[in-house]
Amino acid sequence: MSTARSRSGALAVVTTPQGLPVSVRIDNSALSKEPSALADEILRLCRQSAMVAGIRLREQLLASGVQRDVVDAMKLPRADDLARAEQLDDHHLDAPSSWLRSV
Repeated sequence: MSTARSRSGALAVVTTPQGLPVSVRIDNSALSKEPSALADEILRLCRQSAMVAGIRLREQLLASGVQRDVVDAMKLPRADDLARAEQLDDHHLDAPSSWLRSV
């Protein structure tokens, strides 16, 4: 199992290594979001949790002596893949949801 939490801590997910949610915790403060935005954030956290599990598996395999080329062939994520995904998520979360001005 793997866990991911939103930056605010208002959302947390526990997932299988494949990113399937086993547990979702939503604080009352997050319930004021639009349902689609809340669902998007939960899915983003599930993907992030799966990446963390993949990184952990990569590290365990290397530590147990599996050859690097074998582990690389498995195409497991690396820590820099997670950092890049988090940066993209941060950029997406900071972007306006619409370019139209509300009247």
